[in-house]
Formats: sequence, structure tokens, C-alpha cells
Amino acid sequence: MINVMLVDDHAILRDGLKTIISLESDMDVVGEATGGSEMVALLKNKSPDVIVMDINMPEKDGIELTKIVKKEYPDIKVLILTMYKHEEYFMSALKEGADGYLLKDSPSEQVVDAIRTVHRGESIIHPAMTKKLISYHQQEAQAKEETVLTEREKEVLVCLVQGLSNKEIAGRLFISDKTVKIHVSKIFKKLDVKSRSQVVIYAVQHKLVPLP
Repeated sequence: MINVMLVDDHAILRDGLKTIISLESDMDVVGEATGGSEMVALLKNKSPDVIVMDINMPEKDGIELTKIVKKEYPDIKVLILTMYKHEEYFMSALKEGADGYLLKDSPSEQVVDAIRTVHRGESIIHPAMTKKLISYHQQEAQAKEETVLTEREKEVLVCLVQGLSNKEIAGRLFISDKTVKIHVSKIFKKLDVKSRSQVVIYAVQHKLVPLP
């Protein structure tokens, strides 16, 4: 039997979910809460396997409550059921450990299947949010790629840390002063610094150059 707790400040939605779940032979609703305080109190006496939780609620939102649950009761699965399609809420919920993220327009059978899915230790994401997840990771990968220094830029960075001037760098690497300026500018942009002293500090702190 899968023990389910419902956390949502809308009584009609809780009643609807409770009715749907009661029709399933392998799950049961063991508690209901309208917000964080009630949920925390219930968890002291109840042991749900899965918490089906909204995001927008009084006191603490579902993302904050997910963090609390995952910290205090790591074995409990959290299925977010919300109307919010915003990437910010979605990614924040996943980062705090939510096991699933569904929208409230999901068919009742999908919600029931999702409860079983997260209970098995698997993840479930609403199809509309999958594209957002892919887009987010693509943007992260692109951002990471844009901050990676080329081999030549690493050589210039070493010279900067050693305190060489552009002319001295050009002489050591057998490139023109103009090319050095271009590399330095790109390094500043990638590392988000505005001066040579800042770039030296950044390079040393992040171990981007070999230290003597």
C-alpha cells in the first residue's frame, strides 16, 4: 500500500485527489494539510511514502517545503502538482529534490501513475516541462562552453599572472601586440573580471594556472 499525503490549500482539489486515490487498490490518503505548519505537524505522526504538493501556499511555498521534507525525511517522495509552468519554479523544485513535477491540467490517471512512479524511485515530469528542462541544460552547456579558455588563452593567462606586459607576452608567445590585446579582452570577458589584478586573483583562487 502506498501511503499518500496531500498538501494543498485548496480543499476542492484535495477532495478530488482523495476521491481519485481512494479508487485505487494500492494506495491510500493518510493525511491532508493546507500548508507548511500542518504538514510538519502531520509528519510527526504520519509516515507517508509520497507527498503530493502544490507550490503556491500560505506560509512556505511548495519548493521550501520540498527542501524541508528532503532534509528531514529523505525517504519520502515528493510529487509537485501545480498550475505553474514557469521555468524558475520548475528548476527550483528539482534542485530541492522533488521527485516529480506535474501540472494540474494532467489527467487523473496520469497523477495516479505518477504517484506509483515516484514511489518506485523514478522521476516523472509533465511533457510541457520536459522541453524547458532540455532547454535549461542546453543553455548551461553553452554558458559553460563560453567560459572555457582556449589553450592560447591559458598561455596568455599564465603570462598575466607572472606580471608580463602585453609586449612581453607577445615576445614570449611569438604573436603580435594586437593579438595579445584580443586574447586579454576575451579572458577578461570569460572570467568576468575588469582588471589585471582581478584576473590574477581569479586565476590563483580557481587554480587556473600552475603555481610555483
